[in-house]
Amino acid sequence: MRALIARAEHALGDVLPPEDQLPVELHRAMRYATLGGGKRLRPLFTYAAGHALGNDGPELDAPACAVELIHAYSLVHDDLPSMDDDAMRRGRPTCHIVFGEAMAILAGDALQALAFEILARGNRARGMDMLSTLGHACGAEGMAGGQALDLTAIGRSLTLAELEHMHACKTGALIRAAVRLGALTANADPHALEALDRYAAAVGLAFQVRDDILDVEGESTVIGKTAGKDAAAGKPTFPSIIGLDASRARLAELTETALQALAPFAARGEMLRELAHYAAHRQH
Repeated sequence: MRALIARAEHALGDVLPPEDQLPVELHRAMRYATLGGGKRLRPLFTYAAGHALGNDGPELDAPACAVELIHAYSLVHDDLPSMDDDAMRRGRPTCHIVFGEAMAILAGDALQALAFEILARGNRARGMDMLSTLGHACGAEGMAGGQALDLTAIGRSLTLAELEHMHACKTGALIRAAVRLGALTANADPHALEALDRYAAAVGLAFQVRDDILDVEGESTVIGKTAGKDAAAGKPTFPSIIGLDASRARLAELTETALQALAPFAARGEMLRELAHYAAHRQH
C-alpha cells in the first residue's frame, strides 16, 4: 500500500504543471490542492482493482491520477465559502484561504480538465468507456448532484434512503469510478465489473458512514478537518438520523457486503479487502 501511495504521488507530481510555468499562481494552487497530503484512497482503489484482475502495469497510473485530480478539485470547491465554508483541509489551510476564492475556483476547474485530458491520452481500447465512467461520477448523477442534494438538505430531516442516495452520489460515485477504471484498464469481463461495482458501492457508502461517525467522535487535529462542523451546520448525517449505534451497525453491514462481493477474486482481491477494512475503521 505504501509503495502504491508513493507511486501515485510520483505520478501526480509528473502530470501536474510545474510551479514555475505560467500562469504561476494557478499552477501553484493546483499543486497545493493536490499534493498536500491526503490518503490517496481513490488511486489505491484503482491499483487494487487492476491487481485483482492480474494487471499491475504502468497503464494504471493515468486513471489513478485522474480520479485523484477529480477528488482534489471537488475538495477545493467544497471548501469554498459558498459551499461548506471550511478553513482547514488535510491539517492545513484550505486552497481558497491561501490563494483566494477566485484562484481556488480556477484551480478546481483546471484540475477537473486535466483529469479528463490525461485519461484521454491513456487506454485506447476502452478509452470512451473510461471517459464516460469518470464523467458520470462527477456530473449531475454523481458528485455535483450529491453536493446539490447536500446543500438543499441543510436543516431538513431526511429519511435513511434519501441520505444514502445523497452520499452514494456525493462520495460513493467517485470510489465506484476508481474501481471501475482499474477494472477497465485490466480488461475486466462483465461479471467481474458487476462484482467489483457491488463492492465499490458498498465501500463508498461505508466510507461516508465512517466520515459521519468521525465528525461526532473525531478530533480536528487527527481527522485533518473541522470536527463537528456538519452537526453545527444542521446537515443530516447518519448519526443524526439513526444514532451512533445504528450507524456503526450499518457500517459493519456495508463492509460485509463489500467483502462478500470479492469472493470471485480469491487471493488477488486481498488489497481490495484491506481497503474495505480501512474505510470502515480509519481514524482520519
